[in-house]
Amino acid sequence: MKVVEMVKKALLCCQRDSWEQGFAAQSLYEAGDTETFVMLAFDAVARQHEDGRLGMTGDLSLITDPAANGEPVWRAFEHTNNEYYRNGAEKMLQYLMMYGRRTPDGVLFHSAESVYPGFSADQFWVKTCYSLPPFLALMDEFTEATKQYGGYYNILCDDDTGLLYHSYDYKQGVRIKQKLWATGNGLAMLGAARLMTEAIKKHESQVANDLQSAGIALLEAMLKFQHSDGRFHNILDNDQTFLDGASAMMVAAFIYRGIYEGWLNEKYKKKADLIRETMTDYIDGDGFLHGVCGPSDFEKEGTSSVAQSAFIMMDAWAKKVVV
Repeated sequence: MKVVEMVKKALLCCQRDSWEQGFAAQSLYEAGDTETFVMLAFDAVARQHEDGRLGMTGDLSLITDPAANGEPVWRAFEHTNNEYYRNGAEKMLQYLMMYGRRTPDGVLFHSAESVYPGFSADQFWVKTCYSLPPFLALMDEFTEATKQYGGYYNILCDDDTGLLYHSYDYKQGVRIKQKLWATGNGLAMLGAARLMTEAIKKHESQVANDLQSAGIALLEAMLKFQHSDGRFHNILDNDQTFLDGASAMMVAAFIYRGIYEGWLNEKYKKKADLIRETMTDYIDGDGFLHGVCGPSDFEKEGTSSVAQSAFIMMDAWAKKVVV
């Protein structure tokens, strides 16, 4: 069995929360595995909450995580012409536009409840840069998409490093986790790339240029902390945390995609090649990636559907660049 097929098989055996389901389906969509991503989209709709949130399991307070399923569900409609998927995507959009809790100027909160004692429920999380804005843009809510991405980016950005913090309490005006989480920054980069693709399609050249600058700025900031084997410490500026390959594979996917689509200089390719070479050595006989952060808090080394999906994304874009 080919390595990527082993990784895919292991991915499909992983338990997944709503955003992880969406990340998995998106990776398979980008890899061209239509049959499988459509099946994942089917289950995201099957688990849709009555208010429109897709792929809901366990925590019913989540607002933006379920949107990670939005693009795969809409792509499933495009592929099958089945109203089941169209209705699922449109209900997700309606929830986000009409019912999700947000700031007075309209930026959506991560959740309706706080998981961190002592902090309010009015929180921004960095992974929302991936889950939410690209789906909004795909569904022709482009202005809303850029407002959301800009809102998270601006409030989470660390002026000293150019990297994004994990989370922020809007009500209290303080950072919840004073941590520059590698995977969160990788997700923000991938979100910028997907949103950029939609901007280019819609001939929004200035927005595309701004997103390109933001994505490259994050890339450059992350690469300053890259380990010699291509990975990153789980907390980028803390070398006492373990080395993580999930964030590295997101960086590689971003690089390969950017080179393929023509908005990133090929000088970065050697960085991505190093990551791909390293992480291939961390796949066990069952197809699971090791040397990565694991759920549920991603603060310890383990295995995860996120790492499996990141490998599939990286591999898919690499194959488009490497002929």
